[in-house]
Amino acid sequence: MQHLFRLSVLLTLIIGVCTAADARELAVEFDELVPAELASVAIEPISGTPVVLLREPEDGRIVPIFIGPNEARAILMAQRGIDPERPMTHDLAANLIESLGATLERVIVDELRNGTYHGALELNKDGEIIRIDSRPSDGLALAARTGASILVAPAVLEAGEDIPFRGLDDDEDVVTAIGITVMAPTEEIRQALGLPDEPGVVVTGTRAHAEQAGLRAGALIMEVDGEAVSNPMAFLERISAATAEGMTKIRFWHEGEKQEIELSTRIPDIDPERRQRL
Repeated sequence: MQHLFRLSVLLTLIIGVCTAADARELAVEFDELVPAELASVAIEPISGTPVVLLREPEDGRIVPIFIGPNEARAILMAQRGIDPERPMTHDLAANLIESLGATLERVIVDELRNGTYHGALELNKDGEIIRIDSRPSDGLALAARTGASILVAPAVLEAGEDIPFRGLDDDEDVVTAIGITVMAPTEEIRQALGLPDEPGVVVTGTRAHAEQAGLRAGALIMEVDGEAVSNPMAFLERISAATAEGMTKIRFWHEGEKQEIELSTRIPDIDPERRQRL
């Protein structure tokens, strides 16, 4: 079954890249779609089903969408920057898109129908936008690898507001918000980086305005808007709470110095040239 699934993914991508015939129609108008940032993977506590958390930057909502365990694992691997020895399904799909001279521009989640999420991929092939059908979970796993934009229908966001969720164990949680990816620092990481013995989350990657402001991997974020952050989910909650102001102040330690920067809470832009290298 796994082999058949991989084959179907590859065939769908090949057909979608090579022809625009029978392009996937959206369930809503394109202008109605809302930008979102892939923040983390969590668990719905009653069933134990994994969910992906999307941050909606206009009002700070953190919205869960149900996904399968394989897709949850694929997203976590991408957020942690883990490169498998052999390409997994979503790594192979991303490599295939790039090798065919296309880029994944957008991942769209446009409908929740009869309890099932529906979505699409928008590929750019020589300036032509090609839209093909996709399971949202697969699309989001690809977005985590390629930096593609994520657009979600308002009805999907509203449906997710009542879904409860909890983070993984503190040492497993990984969170991305405003272009900053953080994890809980283990004792080994603290020793290797010489981090101070203070609560905080370690930065594993930055991009766009966070990177331009001087925040780098290896920094220890201690406070967001004057509030201590003791774990990755607390970091996400503080960024979410700052959304109404549109800006947030981050206090961090890096290479022996404590610094503070102010960043926008919008979703950071991605340089298209970096899209397939993220």
